[in-house]
Amino acid sequence: MEETVVAVGIVAEATAWWFVSSRGAEVWRVVTPVLVALGVAAFVFGPPAWSPEVNPVVAAAVGIGAGVAFYGATRAFVAVTRSWHAFRRHSAELYALRGELSLAAALVLSVGVTVTAEEVFWRGFAQPELARTFEPSVGAVVAWAAFVAANAPSRNLAVLASAVVGGLVWSALGWWSGGALAPLGCHVVWTGLMLSFPVVSREAVSG
Repeated sequence: MEETVVAVGIVAEATAWWFVSSRGAEVWRVVTPVLVALGVAAFVFGPPAWSPEVNPVVAAAVGIGAGVAFYGATRAFVAVTRSWHAFRRHSAELYALRGELSLAAALVLSVGVTVTAEEVFWRGFAQPELARTFEPSVGAVVAWAAFVAANAPSRNLAVLASAVVGGLVWSALGWWSGGALAPLGCHVVWTGLMLSFPVVSREAVSG
């Protein structure tokens, strides 16, 4: 049953992103509810693992530090690749999806809801389940590949980069700690900083 839930989760998130990229649906109205449903499913069919291999205080601290470092690396990458117009345009389009939402509302929806639900499902439920099916390191790689596949239909370079690089970081933290706490700390801090201190302007949509 758990493997079926993981498979359904991959298809559900991929379908949600397809509706955003192909039908112009709003992320908040499509992707967020799907991820919330997946987060709920993790509790129903889990419960999700948090940090069985590492002291929770240590896991949280490492996750937060990794989030700050990842944000710094993201800013550096964007600065170095400033001539990559397609990436900058896609990043700006992603920021523009915030629409008229205030920063506070965007933080609550992104950090408090979307990111939390995503980590609970992917690193708290799917990755531990795949680790039991295979073995921890292989499960982490499979979970990372599935996460990338679920985000690929967004057809947005910034989302895909987040899934590839961020997913690798969060999967590695999940492998190290055995659960969602460390990757959640990293993902929450990174997303919060990305929203509060954007790496590109929302107006940078040409090029």
